Amino acid sequence: MANFRYYKISKTKKIRYISKVYNKNLSLVFLHGFMSDLEGEKPKVLSNFAKKNKINFLALEYSGHGKSSGEFTKGNISKWSNETSKLIKKFTKNNKIIFIGSSMGAWISLIQFKIFKHQIIGFLGIGAAPEFLEDIMWKKFTKKMKKETIKKGFYNLKHGDYEYPITYQLIKDGRKNKVLNKKINLKIRVTMLHGEKDEAVPVSFSRKVLRLFPNAEKKLNIVKNGDHSLSNKKGLKVILKELKLLI
Repeated sequence: MANFRYYKISKTKKIRYISKVYNKNLSLVFLHGFMSDLEGEKPKVLSNFAKKNKINFLALEYSGHGKSSGEFTKGNISKWSNETSKLIKKFTKNNKIIFIGSSMGAWISLIQFKIFKHQIIGFLGIGAAPEFLEDIMWKKFTKKMKKETIKKGFYNLKHGDYEYPITYQLIKDGRKNKVLNKKINLKIRVTMLHGEKDEAVPVSFSRKVLRLFPNAEKKLNIVKNGDHSLSNKKGLKVILKELKLLI
């Protein structure tokens, strides 16, 4: 795997990242999902692809994720988006950018459009989950779960083999970061990849993202038998194929 480095954002916060810089005027920026990190197959494969093709590459772990500092329960969409834009400014300079956003990473990518719209030439979403905190989590919480979240400040949500500590501040912050209510009029290429058997995020989320781009060259690829992460051999092959088309 690529060499990890740390970028000091403040006296108490350092963000772990991978950065490869070549002389090309194009940067691929990979943004991972909720409670994920850079140890998985996707960042590894994308980093190798960038190296092979000598394309600048940046991937980072938001605070409270992976080996970055900070507590997960103190993080939220605003903080993670802010950290992301700081590292993009530092490492992509004025390069053209293609975002590769996995799950929550697609939401954070859409927030970056407000800052880097003149640099963005493409966007690849993988199981895109914009505004998932409200639409997938909070709306499905029972009255009892909502009550406990508000009272205690968090709720331990069991999902498969994992337990997610969902804080009330995270839910409230998510509401301040709406992205599905404003069109993005850029003439760029936008591709959404979504597993046919994604049990975490419905395909309708990828369709919502595509509707945000009236002037883009758009594509929705529903991967047969694919799951949410698309990190198996077949999924990774499709990701690379679609990425090549975007470039």
